[in-house]
Amino acid sequence: MRIALAQIITGRELERNLALVRDYARQAKAGGADLVVFPEATMRAFGNSLLDIAEPLDGPWASQVRAIAADEGIVVVVGMFTPGAAGAGALKVRNTLLATGPGVDASYDKIHLFDAFGFAESDTVDAGTQPVTFDVGGVTFGLATCYDVRFPALFTENAERGAQVNIVCASWGAGPRKVEQWKLLSRARAVDSTTFVLACGQGDPASQGLEAKGSAPTGVGHSAVVSPFGEVLQELDAAPGLLFADLDPAVVQDARSKLPVLANRHRF
Repeated sequence: MRIALAQIITGRELERNLALVRDYARQAKAGGADLVVFPEATMRAFGNSLLDIAEPLDGPWASQVRAIAADEGIVVVVGMFTPGAAGAGALKVRNTLLATGPGVDASYDKIHLFDAFGFAESDTVDAGTQPVTFDVGGVTFGLATCYDVRFPALFTENAERGAQVNIVCASWGAGPRKVEQWKLLSRARAVDSTTFVLACGQGDPASQGLEAKGSAPTGVGHSAVVSPFGEVLQELDAAPGLLFADLDPAVVQDARSKLPVLANRHRF
C-alpha cells in the first residue's frame, strides 16, 4: 500500500486550509497513494480561536473534506475541531481526527491533552476516551494525536485491536530538543507496538519566514515514516512537503515473529 504524508503549514482561514487539503490530496492521488495524512489542526492553526469554528463531523468543513476524498478516490486523515461536551463551565472543543474516503468514515478525539511546556490544552479542549482504528484495503490503522505519542499504551492498544500502522498527526511545539524528542518518540512507539508509524506534523513556520504566535505549538516539521523495527524509512525537513512511502504488511508480521513484544508483555 502506498501512503502519503502532507506536511503543511495552516493558518487562521478555514478555506485556505481546505484548499491545502484539496491540493495535497490531488498530488497524493497522482503519486499513487491510497491514503494521505494531514497534521493536527489542519482546520485552523493553534494560536487562533477554536471555539468559533468547531463543528460537528457532518458540518460544512468536514463535508468538504469528505467531498475531496470522494472526488479523488483517496482516504484522507485530517485534524479538525469538533464541539466539546455540553455542560456547566467554560465551553470547549474536541481535538479531532477525521478519517474519510472510499469505505472509511471514522473519527478520533485526542485522549492525552497537552498540558506541558507552559501550554494548557485542557483549558479549551475536552479529552477523548476511546482508541480508534479503521481499515483500508485490508490494512488496519490506529489513530493518535501529537502528545499521545508520549504514551505507549495507546499504540499497543491499537495494535491489540489489529493495527499494523499507527498514524500520529501533530502540531508539535518548538523548543530545545523538541525535534529530537519527536523523532525519538515516533521510533519508540513503532518498536513498542511493532507497527509502522506515520508521524505527520505541521511544517515549521520559521522555515517560511513566519513568526510563531506566543506559546502555541505550531509545528516543527520532520514528518516521517518509521518501520516496525524503528527504522526511519522516509523523512521530511522543517519545510512543507509531500512524502510518499510503500508499506508492506508482511514487514509487521516479520517484526512480530522476531520480536513478539505484544505477545510477551505483562499487564500490571
